[in-house]
Amino acid sequence: SIVEYFSGQEGHSCGYCKSSNTFYSNGMWAHTLTTTDYQNLIDRGWRRSGKYCYKPTMNITCCPLYTIRCETKKFTLTKSQKKVLKKVHRFLAYGDQGKRSQSPSSENSEQREMDGVEFSPDISAANLKRIEDIKSTDIEYSELESDSNLKSEESSSADIQLPKSSFPSSVSPSIVNKCNENSNRPKCQKAKVLRREKKLQKLLKKGIQPDLAAASVKKTPNQPKSLEEFLSEPHISDPAHKLEVKFVYVNSKEFLETKKESYSLYVKYQMAIHNDTEEECAVESFENFLIETPLESLDEISLVGQTYGSYHQQYWLDDKLIAVGVLDILPYSVSSVYFYYDPDYSFLSLGTYSALREISLTRQLNAQYNDLQYYYMGYYIHSCIKMRYKGQYVPSYLLCPEAYTFHPIEKCKPLLDKSKFCRLEEDTKIEDCDGKVVLKDVIILYKSKKMLYSLYRIGKLGVNEDEEIVQEYAKLVGQKCYKRMMLYRS
Repeated sequence: SIVEYFSGQEGHSCGYCKSSNTFYSNGMWAHTLTTTDYQNLIDRGWRRSGKYCYKPTMNITCCPLYTIRCETKKFTLTKSQKKVLKKVHRFLAYGDQGKRSQSPSSENSEQREMDGVEFSPDISAANLKRIEDIKSTDIEYSELESDSNLKSEESSSADIQLPKSSFPSSVSPSIVNKCNENSNRPKCQKAKVLRREKKLQKLLKKGIQPDLAAASVKKTPNQPKSLEEFLSEPHISDPAHKLEVKFVYVNSKEFLETKKESYSLYVKYQMAIHNDTEEECAVESFENFLIETPLESLDEISLVGQTYGSYHQQYWLDDKLIAVGVLDILPYSVSSVYFYYDPDYSFLSLGTYSALREISLTRQLNAQYNDLQYYYMGYYIHSCIKMRYKGQYVPSYLLCPEAYTFHPIEKCKPLLDKSKFCRLEEDTKIEDCDGKVVLKDVIILYKSKKMLYSLYRIGKLGVNEDEEIVQEYAKLVGQKCYKRMMLYRS
């Protein structure tokens, strides 16, 4: 991995609270990045947007961004998620489009925001050191370097409080008032409960033992349908529509053959949902954010016909591209980068549907590779209501910004209700051990040579003008990364 660090001393505009200068983050340009290093970085609160990686300065930024992940092996569907799957099934099987009253732009939970794109600091090509042409074979190792020293090891329904005076549309207040007037009467029971009790009484009259009678009428719970069973539907001979999901490696032949359609869909989505102008949707912007990737896999392990790295998951409806999920496949996780779709199909709740597809993909990969079990949705922003939908995928965990440990979101929400920035790790004895810096062990890339920081200092004749910056970088990326990644210095 080769990175170039940028200290974030100035505030930038925030895409969530719309403030002009209150979002703070540190960043780095990743010329190349192994998937193992990136996995370690996202477990320390980093995310990538194209080749630019950033980490919010949590204690001072306006909208703290907490890394969120779902443990897919234990994933359970909610009622609302089942409704989305059934809705897609009805559309594919019978062409039923259901209600289409919502405008596309109103479906916040379907937008699958790209975290940080709107407030990533602008980095012009002129400001970046031109080292893309440096390959690993070109990097020399200092003679003073000891090899042994370098060996490394949808807005949530749960968030909506209905007034006590509210009634379901099918129940009038007059009926409720009558029920209140007769509150002394025994509570009404559901018909199925009454039928069960009636059957029990008949069995008892026949002389059957009470325990046997009770067992015979006891409801046998149905085995809940799995996520994969929902996604495999419809099972009919002649469905109204055909949905094909393709998983293509970025810049592969298949990807390049569909790049034009993918870009057109991106422009349509950005202009309709985010009100972007045509200039803001330039092909260069599309390529920088959603195609360019620093990720390189050094692993020989093969996944879904490819290696770890960056992919586009394409959704083709009757041979028409209607949605794309941009994903990174990492050693321990599937990480969602972005999702965009055709606004004409907003009625299908494609944001939720695609997230469920991506969870299923993670589970599929986990069946082959036991370590790969987490699904990362980017950042959870408790102070931004429209971003809370990410917590609806159960079970989900948030990353503590101080100890870098994960915690159930249910335990975190009460803390975040009180303060938008807080330590999530309850045990005060647990520290950020990976954040301890031994400056001499930081790997530096200087004049095409890989060396320890201690040797770099000798080569610079003892000048320590950038020591503070290197110290800051090392603490933010952690020991696992600063002992492997090469920090470019000029």
